[in-house]
Amino acid sequence: MERKPNRLVYEKSPYLLAHAYNPVEWYPWCDEAFEKAKRDDKPVFLSIGYSSCHWCHVMEKESFEDEAVADILNRHFISIKVDREERPDIDAVYMEVCLLFNGNGGWPLTVIMTPDKKPFFAGTYFPKETRGSRIGLKEILLSVAKYWQENREDLLSRGQKVVEYLKTQSSPELENIEPSVIDRAFFEFKSRFDSQYGGFSIRPKFPSSQNLLFLMRYFYLKKDREALNMVEKTLQAIKLGGMYDHVGFGFHRYSTDRQWLLPHFEKMIYDQATLMMAYAECYQITKDQFYKEAVEETFQYLMRDMLSKEGGFYSSEDADSEGDEGKFYTWEYKEIENILGEDISLFTKVFNIKPEGNYFEEATGELTGRNILYLKSDLQTLSKDLKVDFQELNSKVTLWKKELFEHRKKRVHPLKDDKILTDWNSFMMVALSKAGKSLKDSKFTDTAYNLFNFLKSRLFNGEKLYHLYKDGETKIEGMLDDYAFLIWGCIELYEATGNPTILEFAITLQNLANSLLYDSEEGGYYLSHHDKDLIVKLKPIFDGAYPSGNSVMINNLIKLYHITSNDSYYDRALKCIRFFSSDLKRMPSYHSMSIIGLMLYFYPVAEVVLTGDCKDRLQSLNEKFLPQKVVLYKDPQSSCILSKIAPYTESIHIGEDCSISVCKNFSCNLSTDNLNYAIRLIEE
Repeated sequence: MERKPNRLVYEKSPYLLAHAYNPVEWYPWCDEAFEKAKRDDKPVFLSIGYSSCHWCHVMEKESFEDEAVADILNRHFISIKVDREERPDIDAVYMEVCLLFNGNGGWPLTVIMTPDKKPFFAGTYFPKETRGSRIGLKEILLSVAKYWQENREDLLSRGQKVVEYLKTQSSPELENIEPSVIDRAFFEFKSRFDSQYGGFSIRPKFPSSQNLLFLMRYFYLKKDREALNMVEKTLQAIKLGGMYDHVGFGFHRYSTDRQWLLPHFEKMIYDQATLMMAYAECYQITKDQFYKEAVEETFQYLMRDMLSKEGGFYSSEDADSEGDEGKFYTWEYKEIENILGEDISLFTKVFNIKPEGNYFEEATGELTGRNILYLKSDLQTLSKDLKVDFQELNSKVTLWKKELFEHRKKRVHPLKDDKILTDWNSFMMVALSKAGKSLKDSKFTDTAYNLFNFLKSRLFNGEKLYHLYKDGETKIEGMLDDYAFLIWGCIELYEATGNPTILEFAITLQNLANSLLYDSEEGGYYLSHHDKDLIVKLKPIFDGAYPSGNSVMINNLIKLYHITSNDSYYDRALKCIRFFSSDLKRMPSYHSMSIIGLMLYFYPVAEVVLTGDCKDRLQSLNEKFLPQKVVLYKDPQSSCILSKIAPYTESIHIGEDCSISVCKNFSCNLSTDNLNYAIRLIEE
């Protein structure tokens, strides 16, 4: 029987299009859906997910493709589908509701609400039928439909109370904040650290790389080796484990177990970016080739599989292929034996595969007969343990990876979500800029610069930033994360290249964000200015899988103040810190990026002013881990007057001698051409 499309068939999102032929009469988020709910006197069923979400696919197959479930939804509800990557503002509001109701959240996000968007029920994945203690979706829907008819006022009252509570939560108490909160964050990480396997939880384990960025800065400021040890243990475990794709490179989304072995297999572009940042900075500090290799291999994956023809990076790759999670990435023992022949014995010892498989199905805990490749230690250590020459082992592993990769290419590939998102691509700009600086390799900064040009030309119209680009179309006005992350990317790329147009654009974006999203009365930035779509305006500060927009904006404002000496940036940063002070003091380790901002606020920041032909010295300066600095580029004809520096009016001048001036606390040292002396001044 030919399936009929619903309204999602006209959408661009791969996630929404995947539901376009469900028997459910889906609407995208639009006024028409809510107006119909009011006319028909029906509650709204809202389902939020994203293209590479495994359990979103499970719920679709079980429930949204089922005629019986569709019949209940179509008779009793108006059903709306949202791609949380297209509309993170809508997702953020209703995820707050889910956390309020259940104490936890995730995707798929399932919400039932009144026709005026006030929620009275929220949860995540539900099976079609009740399974043990987990209530089934059919039972929930029928109960809610009956209650809507018989106890309408109770549901309306509940929805109103939820909205009122969310509004009170958006106005925290203002408190003074002291430098000691930085130490408290460190000690919280120390208390949660898994000394055996790395990371800061038992299971599941997310990379949350901003935590590692904080700890490396804590090591820099406090010279506490334990902070760096936690970073190295975690980064080593992630790359050695099954969360890393040892054949095609890149990182899966998170580990379901304590050992970083069993991942959820989707690959998100933001994880690639944030982990590249962490590995690049760890390489800056340690000069250990292990971390450099992680950056190089991840870059190889991105350029091969995730870069669009236009120059932006796609959003993600699915966990599933051919209906099975991880099928593309896992291996049967015989399959590898057929490819590698007699090398299978050594391969087994290196990558820990088994004839019966080592991959347990997460839901059942049963062996699947397939294997996840992982290492128990780095190759240098393994060569000693296995009594194999290191160079020989390294050559074999490189060859094995190539042979397995060529074989894997013939499989059915996971679905690629080819949306290009401003915020996630801006993260990639940051990562590429940091990689170019720490590895002294222009291929990273060249790619970052191409990405900058793509975002500026395709997602900025001269007046405002946009969130999404797909199939030649730009849509959805930019939100806080788009502005905050792109400003961060511009600052990093400016410091890597000295190109003045990049900094000019950062300042343009900052001023736009200040006018569109900043709360001038209380402080902080609203997540979105799509006011008519939202029941409450949120100002997020909590760092989740990646940093919050407000935490990044605090860092941006302080850095832009030091670069431009514009006091208004500093004043806004201070007001943001004050507004979020109670959150930062209550759980500092859950606000790592904000605490990094506090380091810039409480500890001296060095303005390193470069004048003349400084390209060689710039490279040598950038390969050092010096987080408490900003870099400024000046016209060699002007003098160093820190209070009125306008460094973005001129780029580095070829043919002039290089001079370096290090400025701190509103005074500049005498210029020098001695880079080592300048670095000593920065670190004092």
